[in-house]
Parts: sequence; structure tokens; C-alpha cells
Amino acid sequence: MIRCVKLWTGADGKSHFQEGFVELEPGARGDAFSTKLPINSASFHETDLDPKLGWHPDAARQLVISLSGILQFETQDGGFTLRPGDVLFTEDTSGAGHNWTMMGEEPWCRLYTVLEPNSAVPFRPAAVQAGEGCASSATRASGENR
Repeated sequence: MIRCVKLWTGADGKSHFQEGFVELEPGARGDAFSTKLPINSASFHETDLDPKLGWHPDAARQLVISLSGILQFETQDGGFTLRPGDVLFTEDTSGAGHNWTMMGEEPWCRLYTVLEPNSAVPFRPAAVQAGEGCASSATRASGENR
């Protein structure tokens, strides 16, 4: 499974997050794959030092594929940790936005893929068990249950 965290702007004008996975279909050779996603552009970025951007929305609806570095994200709901191999699905293009902080000394390397307006992202929310929700996500942000 490929871990994916979705960020979106709610009716309250605040960013919210939901943990989940990229939906994959079984392949003929024992592998698994998603549907193909139409994108407008793709670009690689590397950040060596935390720019301390503060709270901000994203510029576009996009997938951010984390290649290296560890980040702590914050929303009004709580927080989560983004690690290499994780995908961030951002739809919080307005409102209060989110904040992130680099953890450790490793640069954050990532691939941004700006989605076409009607791209359907195969995001599947993680199963929520009784008593689990954003508080459990915050626990996972501290490195537990990973």
C-alpha cells in the first residue's frame, strides 16, 4: 500500500486532513498499480533548510510525492508526519491553509504533480476504528503506530 494523506479546505475555510492510501489494482505479474492520472505539469523540488513559510494554502490541486526528508504537518485538526515514499494529495487551495516543519537535517526532496482540474485521484481513506480519528493521526505523527 502507498500511504497518502489528503488535505482539503472545508466549508469553515480551514484545512483538514485525512489519512489513507492510493487505491491499487492487482496487476498481471503480481504487482499492483493505480489508474493513470492526467496531470498539467510535474517538477522536482529540493529544500535544504526549513523556509518557515507559516500557515499557507497550496497553489494548486496536486500530488506531492516525498522522496527524502521528514516533515511535520499541521492543520486546525491536528498534525501528521510525512516520510519518504508518502504521497500528499492537496486540495487546500484557499483559506487558512496548513503549516509544515522539516524534521532533522536531511533535505526534503519531492516531486510535485499538478493535476488537471477533473483528475480523479484514487484516494482511499484508512479504515477508522472505534475511538480512532484525528487523535490517532496525531499519535501517528509522533512516530507511533507506523
